Amino acid sequence: MGDSVNEYTTRLQQQEQEIKSLSAEVDGLKNPQNLSPSPRLEQLRDENAKLKYRLNVLKRSLQEERTVHCGKSMTNILHRLEEIFCEAIRAAYPELEDPPLSVASSQQPRFGEYQCNSAMAIAQILKAKGVKTNPREIAQTIVQNLSDNEVILKTEIAGPGFINVYLKRPFVSKLMSNLLLNGVQPPPLSKKRVVVDFSSPNIAKEMHVGHLRSTIIGESMSRLFEFLGYDVLRLNHVGDWGTQFGMLIAHLQDKFPDYLTSCPPIGDLQAFYKESKKRFDEEEDFKKRAYKCVVRLQSKEPEFIKAWNLICDVSRKEFQKVYNCLDITLIERGESYYQEMMTKVVKEFDERGLSEMDEGRKIVFVPGQPIPLTIVKSDGGYTYDTSDLAALRQRIFDEKADMIIYVTDSGQGTHFQVVFAAAQLIGWYDPQVTRVEHAGFGVVLGEDKKKFKTRSGDTVRLMDLLDEGLKRCMDKLKEKERDKVLTPEELTKAQRSVAFGCIKYADLSHNRSNDYVFAFDKMLDDRGNTAAYLLYAFTRIRSIVRLANIDEAALKKAAETTEVLVEHEAEWELGKVILRFPEIMQKILDSLMLHTLCDYLYELATTFTDFYDSCYCVEKDRQTGKVVKVNMSRILLCEATAAIMAKCFDILGINPVARM
Repeated sequence: MGDSVNEYTTRLQQQEQEIKSLSAEVDGLKNPQNLSPSPRLEQLRDENAKLKYRLNVLKRSLQEERTVHCGKSMTNILHRLEEIFCEAIRAAYPELEDPPLSVASSQQPRFGEYQCNSAMAIAQILKAKGVKTNPREIAQTIVQNLSDNEVILKTEIAGPGFINVYLKRPFVSKLMSNLLLNGVQPPPLSKKRVVVDFSSPNIAKEMHVGHLRSTIIGESMSRLFEFLGYDVLRLNHVGDWGTQFGMLIAHLQDKFPDYLTSCPPIGDLQAFYKESKKRFDEEEDFKKRAYKCVVRLQSKEPEFIKAWNLICDVSRKEFQKVYNCLDITLIERGESYYQEMMTKVVKEFDERGLSEMDEGRKIVFVPGQPIPLTIVKSDGGYTYDTSDLAALRQRIFDEKADMIIYVTDSGQGTHFQVVFAAAQLIGWYDPQVTRVEHAGFGVVLGEDKKKFKTRSGDTVRLMDLLDEGLKRCMDKLKEKERDKVLTPEELTKAQRSVAFGCIKYADLSHNRSNDYVFAFDKMLDDRGNTAAYLLYAFTRIRSIVRLANIDEAALKKAAETTEVLVEHEAEWELGKVILRFPEIMQKILDSLMLHTLCDYLYELATTFTDFYDSCYCVEKDRQTGKVVKVNMSRILLCEATAAIMAKCFDILGINPVARM
């Protein structure tokens, strides 16, 4: 069946040779020598445009051959349509150097599944060249140049020149079968090295609600990149260096003088920090001794390094409790990791003539930026600016990162803007090659729309918040009498899944640029766009297969032999939503906006509900309750929905359970 491997290889080699030959010819035509304006020059330009078009067609054809032969990735329908319309536009208007291409999902089903909106932009370009035409004529010309393809059933021209696109149902059915056979696979992207900097609490201070968003968003972004096949380094840039350690070590020496031989029982590190800070502010002798401790720590005297490590270890244990609850994976590289590198960074800016003195400080002023960076303080010490420059340089040159994403609050936006600009000024990276981005986010608000705090006005401890979530979730499960149908182990799993899933989803489902209101009652509601609703929906879908008494082997066999029909309108709508998953992945990769995935997940769940209400999957005898008929095609649609939902949950860091 089909071509042999040898025939396939020969055809590829022939195409590659033709591409090579055409490339050389195109290059030769780019700069024709000794030609004055003449009909011959116009002819050459026309031939050049046609050669470029043919070359692009061949390259795409070759790529498709390789994808079909080697890949199991889900097809990005939007990208496929862009390829089809790109070819049609180039064929219709070969004289346009880089014609505009605009294809998007249709907002209303009556206008088809997709729309090509290029005609209006092309009309503007032609008008500027003195060519009289209108967008509807252009749209008609584009449609006439569409090649035969497996995707488009029909097109309609609407309004001033919109091209409505309707998909072939057998194409959607085939993609559904591929999904069931191969699983939810990432698109074929080139491998990249990605650094995600997130969470970043401060040593000797407990994690509070302010760390919640960075931790949750950064984890989800890391999971997204990992799904796409990238090599991801998850970094926790903790605050583990600086003046505060002098006062902490001095207080440790006073309170636990035998700390070098006997591990001190520092149970409440937050209280320990407050005690030392109070002494630092009120006792002049203590303050002087604290500064001396900083110097000795920076000189790396063994007993001071031991004291520092001891304080850091106590903090790490507390941080890990939060990370265990939220299923967070991180590699710690605090400010201390970059200390040795900062001297080299300052020297590099000095040697390039990019630093200057300002009232005893050494600053870097980047043209066009609102504020300068202070890389050396007047007392000779380094700053956050210096350590962030050192960290960025290390990630570019040592880690060889293609992407570096900083997940911190939006208040640090200007700081990172200037740091990135300084790194470009000195030539560390080209933003066209290396993506360095600050993924900023708004603050967490209480239900009073003010910054989220306890009744006493203190910052909310993150561990207290998680414990409260567990308590409220268990109350909710018992209210629904789930404790009467679930085993104790199942109940605990459901409690953790819903409690932590709801906290994550409430955060991720909001546009991260905005502030959001933290409200337990709303996030634990099993109606509307919440994790509770989605987790319940997922367990219901999974229960359909159990109801039909179909085991895994039978499902696999069905995926290989049963056509997934999308004839009923509800089947068709569900199939289209399922297959938008690759488009959603690309959209999030471009924007780093994870609420897009939450919106998609909610749309998928509600579309499935409409499908299940309209289409029988399993028919049972009304009197005996015995299964009398199973619609295997619809069972496969259930499985495809569950597979996509499971992958979305995984990227969001939410753990669904089999029974709720």
